[in-house]
Amino acid sequence: MLIRGTHRHEELSGYGNALPDSLHRKDIAMIKEMGANFVRLAHYPQALEVYRTCDELGLLVWDENPWCRGGMGDQVWQKNTKNIFKEMIIQNYNHPSIILWSIGNESDWLPDFQGGDSPDSLKAFAVQLHTLAKELDPYRNTTTRKFPAARDVVDVFSPSIWSGWYSDVYKNYEKTLLKARDSYKRYFHAEFGGDSHMGRHTENPIDGDGKVTTVGGDEPINKYKSSSIANNGDWSESYIVDLFDWYLHVTENLDWFTGSAQWIFRDFTTPLRPENPIPYVNQKGLVDMNNTPKDAYYVFKSYWATDPKFCYITSHTWTERNGLPNEKKLVKVFSNCREVELFVNGVNQGRVKKDIKQFPASGLHWDVQFNEGTNVIRADGYHDGKKVAEDILSILYSSKKIDKPDNLVLTHERTTSGDYLITAYAVDKNGNRNTDLNTRVYFTALSGGILSTTTGTPKGSSVIEMANGKAQILFKHIPLKKAVIEVRSQEFKGTYLTIED
Repeated sequence: MLIRGTHRHEELSGYGNALPDSLHRKDIAMIKEMGANFVRLAHYPQALEVYRTCDELGLLVWDENPWCRGGMGDQVWQKNTKNIFKEMIIQNYNHPSIILWSIGNESDWLPDFQGGDSPDSLKAFAVQLHTLAKELDPYRNTTTRKFPAARDVVDVFSPSIWSGWYSDVYKNYEKTLLKARDSYKRYFHAEFGGDSHMGRHTENPIDGDGKVTTVGGDEPINKYKSSSIANNGDWSESYIVDLFDWYLHVTENLDWFTGSAQWIFRDFTTPLRPENPIPYVNQKGLVDMNNTPKDAYYVFKSYWATDPKFCYITSHTWTERNGLPNEKKLVKVFSNCREVELFVNGVNQGRVKKDIKQFPASGLHWDVQFNEGTNVIRADGYHDGKKVAEDILSILYSSKKIDKPDNLVLTHERTTSGDYLITAYAVDKNGNRNTDLNTRVYFTALSGGILSTTTGTPKGSSVIEMANGKAQILFKHIPLKKAVIEVRSQEFKGTYLTIED
């Protein structure tokens, strides 16, 4: 059995950590729907409904003691940590979904106490926790992640592997797995992936060798090679889709691999990372903080889920594309159907058989030519010769030469809830949309209503980076009041929008 998993933090926009049982169940159901069979509860025991739902739906669980970073403390700290671990095991012992008791995560990192990172002391305490777990439950294995002092203490160890994000390149992932196999007695790969800002895409993402190619005239140019995509990449959905696609292309074809768990199911808040596109939000989720799926969610679903059948054209958050006249553009479809047939403006581009040994998109990709203006793409999924799925996407294509950004403009539209969706666009001196600008913008409601701020979502942050020259925010208008909304950036002075009922 190949373990196919993700991680979950107990947090949702608008609720914080105080989720009702119905939303706990929804989370686990979404994880199950993408085809996962495993979830690591990070980095603490979670609501009882989570365990019940995992039992019912058949998801395997890594349950974790909340010893996350901080090193080892004094005798009082040690007693409390052991008591919490003991209570977790006793409380959750009868849940059949649990297969691993974790003593902690990155437990030696950033010690809070003097001498708290001593390898000998940490190993001795890890032995105490492992022994306690075996006394309470001799049948389940113990585990930990990125805690070298405990690598030979616990039954299953997870090293830290972030090929293509914090270090290295994603095409070296298999080599890194082989090295880990030779280094650890029994290991599992917990935590991999990277951040993506919903709606941010590029025609030329950094490739699996860490290079990006841009078109200058007629010749492609090797722009740079980066050792840390996290620090030097663009945080686009385009890149992270390729990374996940490659990882799954590797792991689904290894006959010796135990399995892995992607980090993390949903974006989550953090007291760190004010510089992120959405400040103070870790954006490594497959869904945003409102549970809206990013492209990456469908990559996993295409590899892991068998039913229901689906097709997903990348990308529904990339509906405006630019290029040269008659230039071929890559279109990828992620699907769990055996075959997919693609149509562009009613013209058949061919039917392709899915093959997970092929990259990208298991071979489900086409080079197509768009017309100027609106283009309609349709993907039909076939299984056993019958059409079983369909996806349709409209693309606005422009071959106009776009100058550098010159200003920001604001528009508004009423949503079904009655609120307004405010959109800021970057434009050049001729008023043409510039889809390259990814600068940080600042929204302010000067009068007449309230902006949806600090929700950690792409439409609920007053400070946010643009995605392909666009940023949005929801606005609740006070009836009969004149509303004035401003957007500004370091590059451009304020632009104002007035709304009057």
